[in-house]
Amino acid sequence: MRRFLLLAFLLVFFSVDVSLAQFRRSREQESALGNSLNYANPVEYTIGGIEVTGLNILDKSAMISLTGLKVGDKIKLPGEKISGAIRKLWKHGLVGDATILVDRIEGSNVFLTIELAERPRLNDFYFTGISRSRQSALKEDLTLIRGKIVNDAMIRNTELSVKKFFFKKGFLNTEVKVIQESDTLNRGGVKVRIDVDLNSKVRVHDVIFTGNKEIASGKLRKKMKKTKENARITLHRTLLRSLLGLNPKSLRAEKDSTESWRRAKEFLSDNVKLNLFAPSKFIMSEFEEDKLKLIEFYNSQGYRDAEVVSDTIIRYSKDRIDVKLNIFEGRKYYFRDIKWTGKYIYSADVLNRILDIQKGDVYNKELIDKKTNFNPKGPDISGLYMDDGYLFFRVTPIEVAVEGDSIDIEMRIFEGEQATIKNVWIAGNERTSEHVIRRELSTVPGQKFRRSDIIRTQQLLSQMGFFNPQKISQEIEPNPADGTVDIGWKVEEQSNDQIQLSGGWGGAFGFVGTVGLTFNTFSVRNIPHFKKWRPLPVGDGQRLSLSAQANGASYQSYNFSFTEPWLGGRKPNSFTISLNSSVSRLPTAGFEISDAVSLRQNGITVGLGRRLEWPDNYFSLSNSLSFLVYKYKGNYFQSTVLPDEGKTYSIKLETNIARNSIDNPMYPTQGSTISLSAALTPPWSKLRGSSYLLDVEKQFQWIEMHKWMFDAKFYIKLLGSSKPEGRSLVLETKAHFGFIGQYDKALTPSPFERFLLGGDGLAGGFNSFVLGQDIIGLRGYENNLITPPFYALRSSTSLAGKIEGGIVYDKFGLELRYPVTLGQAATIYGLIFAEGGNNWNNYLEFNPFQIYKSAGFGAKIFMPAFGLIGLNWAYGFDTLPGATQRSGAQFHFTIGQQIR
Repeated sequence: MRRFLLLAFLLVFFSVDVSLAQFRRSREQESALGNSLNYANPVEYTIGGIEVTGLNILDKSAMISLTGLKVGDKIKLPGEKISGAIRKLWKHGLVGDATILVDRIEGSNVFLTIELAERPRLNDFYFTGISRSRQSALKEDLTLIRGKIVNDAMIRNTELSVKKFFFKKGFLNTEVKVIQESDTLNRGGVKVRIDVDLNSKVRVHDVIFTGNKEIASGKLRKKMKKTKENARITLHRTLLRSLLGLNPKSLRAEKDSTESWRRAKEFLSDNVKLNLFAPSKFIMSEFEEDKLKLIEFYNSQGYRDAEVVSDTIIRYSKDRIDVKLNIFEGRKYYFRDIKWTGKYIYSADVLNRILDIQKGDVYNKELIDKKTNFNPKGPDISGLYMDDGYLFFRVTPIEVAVEGDSIDIEMRIFEGEQATIKNVWIAGNERTSEHVIRRELSTVPGQKFRRSDIIRTQQLLSQMGFFNPQKISQEIEPNPADGTVDIGWKVEEQSNDQIQLSGGWGGAFGFVGTVGLTFNTFSVRNIPHFKKWRPLPVGDGQRLSLSAQANGASYQSYNFSFTEPWLGGRKPNSFTISLNSSVSRLPTAGFEISDAVSLRQNGITVGLGRRLEWPDNYFSLSNSLSFLVYKYKGNYFQSTVLPDEGKTYSIKLETNIARNSIDNPMYPTQGSTISLSAALTPPWSKLRGSSYLLDVEKQFQWIEMHKWMFDAKFYIKLLGSSKPEGRSLVLETKAHFGFIGQYDKALTPSPFERFLLGGDGLAGGFNSFVLGQDIIGLRGYENNLITPPFYALRSSTSLAGKIEGGIVYDKFGLELRYPVTLGQAATIYGLIFAEGGNNWNNYLEFNPFQIYKSAGFGAKIFMPAFGLIGLNWAYGFDTLPGATQRSGAQFHFTIGQQIR
């Protein structure tokens, strides 16, 4: 037994001894590295090899290169190079984990293993919680690229970018979560889900000002156009002011803390339940703009030192904030002495008259900038010099002394030399020939540079109708070295050829239809060149118009006209020839329409026109000579003053002088159009004596009269953008007058060429008995009913024995317009209007203030292919003679530009 126990003991001891020996040898082998990696005594080794593990996509050699380690380098273990290599790997953000291990040591060589864990890559991303339209807009702002490494920085930046995007739109409470989802179809890739919770928009509850002692908070709030307080708060403030007997200057935000103010607010909140919901979104970028406008307003009032010391956003409720602005106003300053230096061309008296700032005026830096550089409402110093060629002119206002509340200004002028236009280039024209554009330019090589020529050329190019007025721009390239300037004009063509097609069924009168073709860039010289047909020959700016209108057999009209705007090609002298043929037939007793009761008109007109340079270059003069033949049958006029059947001839010379300074023919925002025309026939009564007055056929064989027409329209921009392409609220005011006179007072006025007033202002169609008359629209009343002597009885009363139509009329109107779109494809604007007018058949009853009034609203649409289309609802406030009630509501549809 003892032997057995001894043997067992020896066996256990031997096995333990062997295990300890093996463990000792293993530890010795492992410690061979450990002994050499003594932090107290680093050992230098040569890198004998580098292995990389854990890579799926990244390149092994590239990752080794990023560490800065390479085979053959000498490194100390442990040492900074290893830890530095790990930091370099982390710095690039390509891996989520990195470890460098010593694989083995052979003599003085060390072999390293780099264990890496790659970061996932972005395969796709999508949004939840927002609409598709917002997703599309948001994707443009994000920098998420498929294949990009997904790391903490990318996730954080994505969250911030989404919040910033919606912060700009007033969603200050937006919550964003970026969640990674595994992609089973792509190894090493992830999908990113971006959960967006917009919550409610943050709106401004109240705008509070502190520190303002001189300017009331109410005025300051009005200057903050986009950061507006709740409309209910505005009304509360007004009621509180009345309730507490507070004046505007004492009504301050600090009053909120007083007991009376608090109780009054509680009273109104509990008892005045107003359904006024006009809060404003809070958008930081707009808030910053409003702060700048606030300071600009202070500066314009003389407070040059004013500043917003601080601004605080205070949460009022979950979706409401109060905006608190602390204002430092400073003192109010005044102009004292203004001196000019560097001037040689103009005297100080001339410059002071244009500047128009007197000693003691409130200091206003914005006013100085406007009067020295660009004043849209009057003259300025720069314009004075630049209109005389001094393109390199500069004027710099310098505050040279500030004493107390007075400021001395020194205007330092650099006049430079006069600039001459060297080169003028044109870009963007494809259909229109370059010479057609060049002949309209006021900026001509070799001439002195003038700013007024730039403005005038812009207007002329806009009025041509060939180009989009919002896209006409100029590039001015000064060359100070040789005192010249190059000017470039960029245009964007728009189609202004028009096709007019309309049709319908006119009941007893049959089919009603209109066909019209107008080519505004026609070219006669390109007719043989089929390559320039688009679809007709174009390029020379000539105007060719063909139209036909028919209302069954009752009314038919055919017209042809051709205009050459530059006859001879050297001066803007226009030449126009037009032909027309029309017939109007009235039904007989059996309601049969035939030539038995009819009026035919055939005529030819030749006209010449030219632009004038005096009184200014906005004026134009045109003259035309027309010959018309009227042939009537069956007592068409139902009048005893004309025979039942006969012919009447008209030779008429018409002269028109006009001034047109509008900035855009389709949607004018400023300027005016004024015209005065006189149409004169030969004085037959003076040439033939008075004996022919007894013979009705001879008396009306030749039309004798003199007709005078005056038309004026003025456009004023009330609100809106200063940019050409911007939308603006515009007020149009207009006045129109017409007078017809005779050379011999004993002569009965002719039944032709008279005025018919009322309705849409369109001739033809169902407007029977209008051939040979002057049609003037007045919305709110039926077509042509404001016409003496029958007025409202016109459609139901026999006209026998009397001539219908006025010989004097007037019309006035106001129209407020705002555009929906000003694009190239269409110009659309809404309008509200008020207008009035009247029509008389003798001068004794003429009273320009006795008018029939109306008001209404509508819209106008201009499309280059179809022209101007108008839709109007109007209400006539007055009762016409012969009517039993006021005109009331009327709907009007118009096609084409109505002059009057």
